[in-house]
Amino acid sequence: MDYRVAVNYEQRVATIRWSLILLGAIGGGMILAFTIVGGGSFDAGSMGAGQDAHAYWHAIRVFPYDKDAGDFGAYLYSPAFIQILNPVLILRWGEFLALWPGLLMITLLVLTGPVLFVFALPVAFFEIWGGNIHLLIALAIVAGFRWPATWAFTLLTKVTPGIGLLWFAARREWRKLAIALGTTAVIVAVSIVIAPNLWLAWVDLLWREASGTASEGHIPIPLWVRLPFAAALAIYAGRTDKKWLMPVVALLAMPVLWWGSLSVLIGCVALERERIEKLVINTIATLPTWVHERLVGRAGGFMPEPEA
Repeated sequence: MDYRVAVNYEQRVATIRWSLILLGAIGGGMILAFTIVGGGSFDAGSMGAGQDAHAYWHAIRVFPYDKDAGDFGAYLYSPAFIQILNPVLILRWGEFLALWPGLLMITLLVLTGPVLFVFALPVAFFEIWGGNIHLLIALAIVAGFRWPATWAFTLLTKVTPGIGLLWFAARREWRKLAIALGTTAVIVAVSIVIAPNLWLAWVDLLWREASGTASEGHIPIPLWVRLPFAAALAIYAGRTDKKWLMPVVALLAMPVLWWGSLSVLIGCVALERERIEKLVINTIATLPTWVHERLVGRAGGFMPEPEA
């Protein structure tokens, strides 16, 4: 009997796994299709599909820092970002829009794995729809524990979530800290040689917008309130070896909080994926038995006792 129960449970687990993978594939495909179709006729100044991705794509076609933070279509990252992505950004808008959300979807899959992918889609929907980089930052953080150089991506885009480097300082991992900062410095140096005027313009933009100006729709918690908590949490995480807290640090340290920023927390799932996946599958697999036992027990409580 125990053998039969074990076999039945394993079959149920396998069915659950493949069902979740199938649902994720369907959901991901639908979101990808809606995003590509929705952004095909991009309307500048709208919150339609590709509003963030369009800012990157458009930045190489004009002077990238001609708009302030809070303006629709404003490009706010370092010159290095568009210089590195230039081979992709030179594509026509329709081609780029087909490629960029696909990259974000693949990033989401890498972070969650195929089983948990479907649960992350609602969280990542606005991120993929708009084309921002929070999922890529989550991936950079996760990879950064093994390859610290990936922190350069965060430092050269959102900048302030780079306070997560306090993780290495708290653990006295000076070599890894040096790799992260050194890689960033090398990229900056090469980029400045290529386009020094763009770096002057970007630094000027950061200085002007240090107060965290944002358009409507952001979460109104100023950076100066959040940043000390982010720093303290990074140090605590480093000293207690709680890697899963680092995406939370990044969220707290974002220059401006958007609902799409929450997708950086998917990095927490990546760092605890095996444990979460087992918990989810076990819960779903045992739920029918749990419900059955509760219902039968409740019904039995109202049945009259048999006569002796």
